[in-house]
Amino acid sequence: MKIVKRMAIRKTLIAVAVLCAPGLAHAQDIEMTKDTLTLTLDKALGIALAENPTMKVAAEEIALKKVANKEAWQNLLPEASLAASVDHTVKAAEMKLNDMSFKMGQDGTNTANAGLTVNLPLFAPAIYKTMSITRTDIELAVEKSRESELELVNQVCKAFYQLMLAQDSYEVLTEGYLLAVENFDIVSAKYEQGSVSEFDKISAEVQMLSIRPNVLSAQNAVTLAKLQLRVLMGITADVELKLDDSLTNYETMVFAHRMLDAETRLENNSTMRQLELNLKLLDQNISALKTNFMPTLSMSFSYQYQSLYNPNINFFNYNWSGSSHLMFNLSIPLFRASNFTQVKKARIQRQQLDWNRVDTERKLNLQLTSFRNSMQVSSQQLSSNKENVMQARKAMVIAGKRYDVGKGTMLEVNNSQLLLTQAELAYNQSIYDYLVAKADLEKVLGKEAADR
Repeated sequence: MKIVKRMAIRKTLIAVAVLCAPGLAHAQDIEMTKDTLTLTLDKALGIALAENPTMKVAAEEIALKKVANKEAWQNLLPEASLAASVDHTVKAAEMKLNDMSFKMGQDGTNTANAGLTVNLPLFAPAIYKTMSITRTDIELAVEKSRESELELVNQVCKAFYQLMLAQDSYEVLTEGYLLAVENFDIVSAKYEQGSVSEFDKISAEVQMLSIRPNVLSAQNAVTLAKLQLRVLMGITADVELKLDDSLTNYETMVFAHRMLDAETRLENNSTMRQLELNLKLLDQNISALKTNFMPTLSMSFSYQYQSLYNPNINFFNYNWSGSSHLMFNLSIPLFRASNFTQVKKARIQRQQLDWNRVDTERKLNLQLTSFRNSMQVSSQQLSSNKENVMQARKAMVIAGKRYDVGKGTMLEVNNSQLLLTQAELAYNQSIYDYLVAKADLEKVLGKEAADR
C-alpha cells in the first residue's frame, strides 16, 4: 500500500514538473535559435539611441529645417528668366481716325520676341525677418529632437527596470515554489510513515499548487517586458535579451540617496525650452508682420530681342533689333486694415503662450516634488523591507524547526514561507519604485543619457 502511495506521489511531482517544463524547454529552444544579447542599462540606451526610428525621424526634421533656412536667404539672390514668343498676325487691327484709317501691323506676318529678365531685391525687410525665424525654427527642431531623446531614454530606463523587476520576481516566486515542492515531498514522506496527519499533507500540497500560477504569471511578465524593451531598442525579435544586472545591484544607490541643489531647477527641461523658443518665434513673427508697414525696393533689368512683320518662319533671315531696360521699383504701403489685425492677433497668441509657460512651470515643479517624495519614501521603505526579509527568513527557519520537533503546525510553515515571498517581492518593488521615480525626475530635469 505504501509503495502504491509513493508511486502516486511521484506521478504528481512528475506531472507538476512537466507542466512547468514547457516554458523552460521553450526558453532553451529560443536560446538555440536566437542570438543572445547581454545587456546593461548603458548598452541598452546606446542601442536605442542609435536604432530607434523616433531618433531618426527627429534627425530628418532638423535637416528639413536647415533646408528651409537655406531657402529663406536664397530669396535675396537675383532671379533670372528667359522668355520667347512668336506671334502670327492673321489680320492686323485697324484704327480709324476721322476719315483716315491706320493698320496696326501687317496681315499674314510673324512677330518674334526673345528676352532676358533679372530681378534683384535691394531692400526687403520681410526676407530678413524670415531668415531670423528659420534660424530659431532650427533651434526648436533641435530641442524637439532632444525631447525625443529624453523621452526615449526615460522609456528605455523604465522598460529595463521593469524587466529586472519581472526577472527578480520570477526568481523569488520560483524559489518559493521549489521550497514548497521540497516541503511537500518531505511532508508526503512523513505522511507515508504515519508521523504527520493528512491535513498537513494537504496543506503542503495546496501551498505548492497555489504558488505555481504566480510563477507562470511572472514568466509571462518577463516575456512581455523583453518584448517592450526590444521595441524601444529597435531590434528584431530574433535576438534574445539577457540582462547582466539585477535590482539588488541598485540597493547602494537607494541607501546613498541624496537631494542635489541642481535638481530644483528647470533650466534644462525640454518643455520649458520649447516654450521659450516658441515665445521667441512669436516675437519674431510680430516683427515680421510689422514689415508690412515698411517700403520695399528692388531692381530689375530686361533685355528684349525682337523682329517685326516677317512673312515666313525662317528665324535666321529675320531682321532682329534689341532693347534693354533697367528699372528700380519702390513700393510704399499706405493702408491695409488686415496688417493691424494680424499684429494684434499675434500679440494675443504670445500672451496666451506666456500664460501657458507659467502654468507649465508650476506643474513641472509639482512633478519634481512628487518624484522627490517618491524617491524618499522608496528609500525609507527599502530599509524596512530589507529588515523584513531578514526577519522572515529567520521566522521560516524557526517554523521549520518547530514543525520538525512536533511543536509547530504546517500552517505556521506555510505562512512563514508566504511571508518570506511577500517580503522579498516588496523588497524588489521598493528598489523598482525608486528607480522609476529617479528616471522620471531626470526626464523632468532634462538630464541626457550622458549626464546619467
